[in-house]
Amino acid sequence: MQAPYACNPTETRGRLFEEEESAHRSVFQRDRDRIIHASAFRRLKHKTQVFVEHEGDHFRTRLTHTIEVAQVARTISGVLRLNSELTEAIALAHDLGHTPFGHTGEDALNACMAPFGGFDHNAQAVKIVTFVERHYADFNGLNLTWETLEGIAKHNGPVTGNIPKALQEYTEQHDLELHTYASAEAQVAAISDDIAYNNHDLDDGLRAGLFTEAQIRELPIIGDCYDAVEARYPDLTGPRHTHEALRRVFGIMVEDVLSESQRLIADLNPQTVADVRGANAQVVQFSQAMFDDLKVIRAFFFKHMYRHWKVRRMRRKAALIVTEMFEIFMDDPGMLPDDGWQKWALNGDEAQKAQVISDYIAGMTDRYALQEYQKLTDPMSIR
Repeated sequence: MQAPYACNPTETRGRLFEEEESAHRSVFQRDRDRIIHASAFRRLKHKTQVFVEHEGDHFRTRLTHTIEVAQVARTISGVLRLNSELTEAIALAHDLGHTPFGHTGEDALNACMAPFGGFDHNAQAVKIVTFVERHYADFNGLNLTWETLEGIAKHNGPVTGNIPKALQEYTEQHDLELHTYASAEAQVAAISDDIAYNNHDLDDGLRAGLFTEAQIRELPIIGDCYDAVEARYPDLTGPRHTHEALRRVFGIMVEDVLSESQRLIADLNPQTVADVRGANAQVVQFSQAMFDDLKVIRAFFFKHMYRHWKVRRMRRKAALIVTEMFEIFMDDPGMLPDDGWQKWALNGDEAQKAQVISDYIAGMTDRYALQEYQKLTDPMSIR
């Protein structure tokens, strides 16, 4: 039975374009299914999480990361008696706006777009599901419910100050109330993202040889998990030994969120979804002790993983690729593909041209970006 502060699909604020709803699926299930079938979702398979896809078959991509986030989110949502279908839909869509080459690509594209309002991957995700995806006869985008769009836009908290253009434009038509917190379902999706990447970065970093088990055993939480495994399985070695330790780290983070969120919800005693949105803080959070431990773990990642010389080399190349492609297309938008992109870029002012080019580059997979860059810059490339 759902909690009174959970989002009820029968009480949705609806879609921008009215549709006849399914007799067999709730509106949030339908949103989830539309996201899974979107072209942008499929492209996550070939988008970087930390390692570019050609660096190894077992490293996480944006797609596998997204699936892990959705799995964690459904678990937490179920325990907190929230709407799991809405939680899953938001989790599956939360990274749709990411550029190729992960945060490096985003940073480069943001710098290119600085004169035109910048680039933000959360705002881009909203733009993708409300405009860029073009499959349905009656509307652009996926025509998702208000609740799913709200969750995509502000799962990390209220959006205030310098609001990205894509969010401004959409909220003029369909007000997402950017100044408030999102639903508890969206908050679960956001913290599940944190849990997933903290854990899989440990696994991927070890697999890549960027740090050792001896090093991470010195970190909070992790050393205790290794000790627990060795106490129970004294003869266990190799990948199974590592897996048993890391799965315990995962479980501890989930349990911490559940315990702290249940405490916060009990203190707030929300009786409606509006009570959650109107609260003065997130109701789904890590405890302060866990938050402090995660700061130490993240600092370790920045030093030993994100700033490792191997990763830095790829980051430098990725930034170069994104920046040079943007400059080439800005100089001559006639070099864009003629399947719509070229027309949209040529039929507007400088800001519109830049926005079209930004949308085109942001939608690229790592593989496509590498191929497109080669075609644009390599004199020996005939295409």
